[in-house]
Amino acid sequence: MTERPDDDRVSTRAELLPEEEAAGSEDPRHQAEEILRDSDERTQHPEETGRASTQTSTPADRPDS
Repeated sequence: MTERPDDDRVSTRAELLPEEEAAGSEDPRHQAEEILRDSDERTQHPEETGRASTQTSTPADRPDS
């Protein structure tokens, strides 16, 4: 499991984006911790998360430009 994100990152991410503010958040700080933890996990272990994502493609899957 990924360790807890540092306090500065959490504080910065806990400042809600306009669309998050419109949707509301009961606990912006906890939401920020979870978002950052998930992001860190995907960054540190892309081989474990990339295949499961429906939004991730490989170069071979992408159409020619």
